[in-house]
Amino acid sequence: MSDPDIDRAFPKLAAIRDDDLRSGVREAWTTAIADNEIDDLDAVPWFPPAQRRLDLPDATLVEHVRDVTAAAVALAEALVERGYDPAIDAVLAGALVHDVSKLYEFDGMEETAVGRLLGHPHYGAAVVDRAGLPVEVAHVVLSHTRRTAVEPATLEAEIVRRADEVAASALRLRAVDDLRDA
Repeated sequence: MSDPDIDRAFPKLAAIRDDDLRSGVREAWTTAIADNEIDDLDAVPWFPPAQRRLDLPDATLVEHVRDVTAAAVALAEALVERGYDPAIDAVLAGALVHDVSKLYEFDGMEETAVGRLLGHPHYGAAVVDRAGLPVEVAHVVLSHTRRTAVEPATLEAEIVRRADEVAASALRLRAVDDLRDA
């Protein structure tokens, strides 16, 4: 896949002002796509275990990343209006790569050794480091889920974690009437 394909999949990428950060996000996705021989990024499933359990066959990773990014940006902008100072570029970059390693965790709907033994928050931090992204973005990836013992240490990481939780809940609500049943 080329840069225009990544840009089409993730239109919020263009909002990252820092050229190196934007380039690093592209590099993380481009590398993950090439490493895993992904032909159609739009067809990659969101999270196969939950999709099977909840009968959500059409939920996609691209859709989820877009939802997380939109929610994270909206939350960050609301906080800016209230006088807080989250780094919007870091929020954008972190949200855009928070699940990049799901390309390594699953082969279609089947879990790989990376998924079984490491999981996306751990492997994702390595992917973003390899792409030259700063440690603050790796921290967002590592702390965006409760699958690690790493709690968000920055406002940007907390924003992405909450956005991810809401976006995942929205997907689950397609299958259940009450999230307590998910």
